[in-house]
Amino acid sequence: MTARNELRLLPWSGPEGKPCYLSTDASGGYMSRLADNIEAVQLGTAAELLEQASDTLIDQEAGTEDLRQLAKELTGALRDALRIATSRGHLLAVSESHRS
Repeated sequence: MTARNELRLLPWSGPEGKPCYLSTDASGGYMSRLADNIEAVQLGTAAELLEQASDTLIDQEAGTEDLRQLAKELTGALRDALRIATSRGHLLAVSESHRS
């Protein structure tokens, strides 16, 4: 049985927004690769939104609705990035504890 601190936090939520975890010994397995690919897409989206935010904030004609939509999208991207950082931090901690 895998200890809870060895589970991988996946880059998507389950029902009711609850976190999803992966328990596997195979880091190159299908679900691990799927999670890696989704994380890469999420981080790419966040980078694009950051560039869009810079452009929108400079744009003197950007309206309230434009800013509201941008804030909504940035909030989602930040949520995804924090989940990825949390997941990777846990993976590093588990990796380090196995080396000791």
